[in-house]
Amino acid sequence: MKILIKNGFVVDPSQKLEKKLDLLIENGKIIKLLSKINRSKGAKVIDAKNCVVCPGLIDIHTHLREPGHEEEETIATGTRAAAAGGITTVFCMPNTHPVIDNQTTVEFILLKAKKEGVVNVFPVGSITKGILGEELSEIGELKKAGVVGVTDDGEPVMNSKIMRRALEYSKMFNLPVISHCEDKNLSKDGVINEGLISTLLGLRGIPSQSEDIMVIRDIILSSLAGGKLHITHISTKKSVEYIRRAKKEGVNVTCDTAPHYFVLTENYIKGKKLEHVYDTNAKMKPPLRTQEDVDAIIEGLKDGTIDCIASDHAPHTLEEKSKEFDLAPFGIIGLETLLPLSVTFLYKKNKMSLLKLISKFTTNPSKIFNLKCGCLKEGFVADVTIFNPEEEFLVKKFVSKSCNSPFLGWKLKGKIKYTICNGKIVYST
Repeated sequence: MKILIKNGFVVDPSQKLEKKLDLLIENGKIIKLLSKINRSKGAKVIDAKNCVVCPGLIDIHTHLREPGHEEEETIATGTRAAAAGGITTVFCMPNTHPVIDNQTTVEFILLKAKKEGVVNVFPVGSITKGILGEELSEIGELKKAGVVGVTDDGEPVMNSKIMRRALEYSKMFNLPVISHCEDKNLSKDGVINEGLISTLLGLRGIPSQSEDIMVIRDIILSSLAGGKLHITHISTKKSVEYIRRAKKEGVNVTCDTAPHYFVLTENYIKGKKLEHVYDTNAKMKPPLRTQEDVDAIIEGLKDGTIDCIASDHAPHTLEEKSKEFDLAPFGIIGLETLLPLSVTFLYKKNKMSLLKLISKFTTNPSKIFNLKCGCLKEGFVADVTIFNPEEEFLVKKFVSKSCNSPFLGWKLKGKIKYTICNGKIVYST
């Protein structure tokens, strides 16, 4: 299949490219990227006028729920939701049932993704068997099976010795350890950020220090072991400061955050609108923090301390999220709002350049996780996202199987027009 994309504004951080160009795709590869390409025989022509054409987005933190919780999401529905969000590659976290801690489960996911998925799916293995924090998984076996990293996401590795060993293996296998930083002894039974809002609402709090302490610990362990540490979904001002300092000192650490941590604060749960009070669609871990934390996250994104933006897509059924706040599960969906929230609140509101913004979804994750994607260079696989940064739309429905999002009813900019994965159009409006 041939696809000719004309009149688009090409943004490719891998080439430091920001220019109006035409792009020709053939047999799943990028063939030409030129100022003007004449119509190619048999090619489908896409007019990308007023649109940005960039490498297909990479979301390094999603929960596809399969195997084990197919009532919330499946590989089929999750990858279609990703395509609707302009995402061509997703990492699926290992807290499935069974856990992704062995070669058989990795192979099951890859086979399912090949048969039913519409975008690239890369499994992430668990650091410990069963995500119990007690015994290391066979990390070499997981790497051979095809995982791109290891994590016990959803649970921190509280045992420092086990975390040290994992980081030593990460150096051996060139496989990043993705750390969920949370001191469970401090966060136990908490459901929102600890502070004035938790007191006013009578909800148990999670202090920011539960994240900060573990960020410091893992930075120290990474320095000791010489491993490849990636800290996920950071949410606090201190976390940004500690990672910034560690990078300056030469520690091999990278990190990501999610849009809700630079868009929302704990005040959302207090509610300017009655329906926001105790809204379980704003219950996630780490929890929404303060405005000071949000400002620090934005600054960290702008100065390069925070390398990537990920959705932390965590689907739950309406029944699960309809429980009272203490009993409802943590997590919100985010595949379909990942780019629009970033465009609206970083590019438009906080004046981050498109080149820097797009790098958070493409070149940076590609480099950190040793991927062969995230660019628009000739000869590379044609994973392409086309979006209109000025077109406003209403968030009113989702392709995802679940709809647990606090952003329903919001007006956002950055409308996805086309998603092309491996040279095939997998989404269009």
